[in-house]
Amino acid sequence: MKSKLANKVIVVTGGTRGLGLAIAQACVAGGAAVIVTSRTSTAVDAAVSSLRARGGQAAGIPCDVANAAQVQAVKNFALQTFGTLDVWFNNAGLSAPYGPTLDVPPERFLRVVQTNIIGVYHGSLVALQQFVTQGHGKLINIYGAGDTKVRPFQNAYGSSKSWVRSFTETLAKEYKGAGVEIIGYNPGLVMTDMLSSVEAVAGYEEAVMPLATVVRLWGNPPEIPARKAAWLASAATDGRNGLVVRQLTMFAMLKGLLQEGWRCLLRRPPAPFALSVETV
Repeated sequence: MKSKLANKVIVVTGGTRGLGLAIAQACVAGGAAVIVTSRTSTAVDAAVSSLRARGGQAAGIPCDVANAAQVQAVKNFALQTFGTLDVWFNNAGLSAPYGPTLDVPPERFLRVVQTNIIGVYHGSLVALQQFVTQGHGKLINIYGAGDTKVRPFQNAYGSSKSWVRSFTETLAKEYKGAGVEIIGYNPGLVMTDMLSSVEAVAGYEEAVMPLATVVRLWGNPPEIPARKAAWLASAATDGRNGLVVRQLTMFAMLKGLLQEGWRCLLRRPPAPFALSVETV
C-alpha cells in the first residue's frame, strides 16, 4: 500500500473523527500527505497532531462544507501546503433524528441536506475543477444507508445518500475519458458515534433499539472500511472511473449471520455495543 500512496496528497472532509479520521490514518500510514477538515479549529488541530504523532504528513483547515468559499479554501490550502492535489474524499456527513419526516425538526432535516448534499456538491465541484484541468485525480464520495433502498423514518439521511449515489455515478459518466476516477464507496455499518449515539423523535425510541443487534451482526470498527478507502485512493484503482465498492457484501452478511448462529449455539455472550438513544 505504501508504494501506491507515496507522494499522494489527499483531502478528507470530516476527517477529524470517526470514519474520516480512520481514513486519514490509513492514508498517512500508506505514505500519503493528508489534509483533514472539520467545522472547528480545535478538532482540526487535535486530528493533525495525532496524525503527525504517527509519523505522517498532515495538515488541516476548518471548513463548513455547506459553504462554497470555505471548500474552495481547502483546495487552495492543499496546493499551498503540499504543492499538488491527487485525491478528494467527500466524507463529511450528518444524520437527523429517527422518526417520521413531519416530526423531524425542519432545521435538523435541512442541516443534513446542507452537509450531505450541498457539501458533496461543493467538494465534487472544487475537486473536479482541479482534477480535470491537471488530467488526473480521484474523487471518492461516501455512500450510506438509503443509497439504493428507501429508509422509512430516516428520510433525511437516506434520501441524501440516494442523491449522492445518483450524483456520483452521473459524474462518472459525464467525465469518462477525462483522465480522472470518480468512485463511490459505501463503508457499511461503521461503529462510530453516529451509530452508537442516536437521536429519536419522541415515541420512536424503542424502534431504534434493534440497531444494536444489526451492528453486532454486520458492524465494523472504522479501521476496517478505512483500509478499503485507502486502497481506493491508491494507484490500484487507476483507470477505474465509475467504480462502486460496498463493504457490506452478501458474503459479509452471510458471514455475520453464521458467526451469530455459532455464538448462540455455544451460548457465548454477545459482543458489547453501547447504544445511546436521546429523545428530541
